[in-house]
Amino acid sequence: MGKLLSRVTLPGTLSQVRHVTPVRPREATGLVTRVYAQVERDFGMLAPPMLLHSPAPEALAASWSILRESLLAGGLVARPVREAAATAVSLGNACPYCVDVHSATMDGLVPGRQAAGIVSGGVEAVTDPVVGRVAAWARASGTRESAARHEAPLTAEQSRELAGVAVTFHYLNRMVNVFLGESPLPPEVPARARGPLMRLFGLIMRPAARRAGTPGTSVALLPAAPLPEELSWADGSPHLAGAFSRAAAAIDAAGRRSVPDPVRELVAAELAAWNGEPTGPSRAWAARAVSGLPAAQRPAGRLALLTAMASYQIDGPVVEEFRSGTPGDRELVELTSWAAMAAARRIGGWIRTGAAERRESGMNSPK
Repeated sequence: MGKLLSRVTLPGTLSQVRHVTPVRPREATGLVTRVYAQVERDFGMLAPPMLLHSPAPEALAASWSILRESLLAGGLVARPVREAAATAVSLGNACPYCVDVHSATMDGLVPGRQAAGIVSGGVEAVTDPVVGRVAAWARASGTRESAARHEAPLTAEQSRELAGVAVTFHYLNRMVNVFLGESPLPPEVPARARGPLMRLFGLIMRPAARRAGTPGTSVALLPAAPLPEELSWADGSPHLAGAFSRAAAAIDAAGRRSVPDPVRELVAAELAAWNGEPTGPSRAWAARAVSGLPAAQRPAGRLALLTAMASYQIDGPVVEEFRSGTPGDRELVELTSWAAMAAARRIGGWIRTGAAERRESGMNSPK
């Protein structure tokens, strides 16, 4: 079913990706071929958020692995609840494309008004208490202060799985905001038809969404690596720890290839002081931040900072300014992937899952 659906939808999905040329399945080799086969099998189609990574094979494998192991693999948390977390994070990151896709998938799995309540921003209107609690926690994860006010929504083990979803979408939302439009539907579709078409999309995705994949299948796509401290919430879950540790290492390596050292240092310093709050209505903050860089590196610095901290502010001229000096598709994907993961890792360090609190309590308790 995955290959058939991919074949039918491929022309439309390829056309959704902007700024880079995705690798077509018939032209794929090596790692890209292996990832595409897993995406078709487990997701049901070659989704544009995966296709946009294809010029950078390691970033593609990393993004797929964290998505698969957090959202699609079997676990303690039901898929509709994970979709609720994905929708709520996407709403907080101003990523309408991901809001559409994951609210529609949630509706396809659990018809009703649960997804609509999340999308409206009125989490208190969600009638299912578990979904409401998870959505509120996920929406709050984007800033340090709001995350600190929200306890783990479920048990520590369940919340670990939800943290995987949240960190994945803090990463993917940023990439989608750069490389995709506001909706998976073509812009010429009339407004009155969008709701019914998205509901149809949810129904089409339902068979694949109902199948829980075997945990860990994607982990071997990338070499083993240690788990970074800010992703320590994944410790205790072999497939999550394996996916996130290997993805972080692969994307770090991509950053060393394609992001100049002064740009990486600048982004790291800005993120260290960032608490997740919006940077402001204009991009003047980014212009000030990169003013100390060599002139030739300022476009890369601006694009990386915006990707990490305000991806919804990126437009064509910001990307084209970078591409005028660094024209390669791979370099563009690797720079934005590195910046998006740096922000997602920062957020992962302040998300509350109960696991870290429980470990700290155990260490401090009397023997």
